[in-house]
Amino acid sequence: MQKKGFTLIELLVVIAIIAILAAILFPVFSRAKASAKNTQELSQARQIGMGVKLYLGDYDDTMPIFYAYNSQPPAGQVGHKGVEVLLDPYIKNRELFRSPWDVGGPYTADDVPGSSSYFEAYGSSFRFTKCLYTIVPGESTQNNAPLTYSQTVTETSLEFPAETRIMRPDILPWFSNKVDTTCERYGYDCPAPNNYYRQWSDTGGSIIFADGHAKFLVNAGQFDQTRVNPEGRQSGEATGTGDPFDDTWYWRCD
Repeated sequence: MQKKGFTLIELLVVIAIIAILAAILFPVFSRAKASAKNTQELSQARQIGMGVKLYLGDYDDTMPIFYAYNSQPPAGQVGHKGVEVLLDPYIKNRELFRSPWDVGGPYTADDVPGSSSYFEAYGSSFRFTKCLYTIVPGESTQNNAPLTYSQTVTETSLEFPAETRIMRPDILPWFSNKVDTTCERYGYDCPAPNNYYRQWSDTGGSIIFADGHAKFLVNAGQFDQTRVNPEGRQSGEATGTGDPFDDTWYWRCD
């Protein structure tokens, strides 16, 4: 008896069915993977928030010393200064400061050659809200430059601790120029050479609040309503200066 193989038409039909199934399933897999990353980041954020509460218990309710974006020396090397270093005895897992979404930005690889993330370059994928940390003149540093003013922040001085954000992922989707069209709202997706934006999550980010809890925010409106200083000013609230890069409390405190 003669064996009968597949005809060309039958093969094309099978290939077409496989292509249709792939088109249906791949987005589902992609969304599931993104959801898992969001869940992981939120879990890490909650553990960081608990670590901050433990730190406050040992330091008379006083927030840690502020540091940010210090690359001299980079993260992981002796002498590196960062908030995550101060919290290390309480969190005991530096990897919690590495967001699963952290793929760095246009500036990080230039600032710290060989780095592929904010975590590798600066020790944390999270940005620390400047108005909510203790600033010691000459000791607190940002971008390796010492700050010259003094500021002491205690937990009991916060008017709305459950609404006050002390950390956020360094890059959020609404920092894109699709939302911040002029670069004056958040200052990330700007014309070169001041472009710091690279998409991480496309749905939102985990915000850590002063009372220790964390919440996944999904839009700019929610983010702008979070509070960023002890008196409870909202991030998107106007300062009244008229300066586009100082006219909201986001610019003043973030």
